[in-house]
Amino acid sequence: MGGGIVEEAHNVRVLGSDQNPTVVLAHGFGTDQSVWKHLVPHLVQDFQVILFDNMGAGTTNPDFFDFQRYSSIDGFAMDILAILEELQVQSCIFVGHSLSAISGFLASIIRPDLFQKIVTITASPRFLNDVDYMGGFEQEDIQQLFNATETNYKSWCAGFAPLVVGGDLDSVAVQEFCRTIFNMRPDITFSLARTIFNCDIREYLPRVTVNCHLIHSSKDLAVPVEVSEYLHRNLGGRSIVEVMPTEGHLPQLSSPEIVIPVILRHIKCDIVDTC
Repeated sequence: MGGGIVEEAHNVRVLGSDQNPTVVLAHGFGTDQSVWKHLVPHLVQDFQVILFDNMGAGTTNPDFFDFQRYSSIDGFAMDILAILEELQVQSCIFVGHSLSAISGFLASIIRPDLFQKIVTITASPRFLNDVDYMGGFEQEDIQQLFNATETNYKSWCAGFAPLVVGGDLDSVAVQEFCRTIFNMRPDITFSLARTIFNCDIREYLPRVTVNCHLIHSSKDLAVPVEVSEYLHRNLGGRSIVEVMPTEGHLPQLSSPEIVIPVILRHIKCDIVDTC
């Protein structure tokens, strides 16, 4: 595969043989493709693995970040489709964490043929509570978060990381999340936080017709377990939910020994099988 503009901008890496089925690994807010480091070694023998960085991640060129484009989740969905098109992927198993889970939903509405299935980790169509909907945050919580990002970025990162990941500041997973989010340019972090915490894609869920495997932590401060059940009820295609005995919004980092086998099982088996 020859290198292209999209590949370069997103630091795309393709591992494994193109004779094998393709798995796309897409990270969430505040991280980059390194968040999949525990999973990749288990995939490369049996799959072609595509890794990339979302625009705005600390590993991407901040000059490429278009504040208008990424003021909605649509921008990230279009990036996924652009990457798949440039790599000439005909069909993939898409594994999306958090932000990339919902970006994957939207991308699959536009091109369902490209997605064999979607495996999500801690996905949420809306982070704010609403009438008959428990998203996890009140508007005041989000406003406090936004205010904190604008005052002291380093101390905000140090406070935000343990909250999201679960665990204390000294844990390896929290330190890793601190590193990747602190590498982001503060104005980009602030813009993306607004995009994500103000998003609401609930109305689009019935149009997601590909099979979805919804993996969730039993305790996630950012996304309550009820959200996975909401997705299960409202997605347009078939779906299955698995709640793991893990804590935090990045269980693939904080509890890889539990999470990696679960992700592998959902990648390798279909809903009609026993997952």
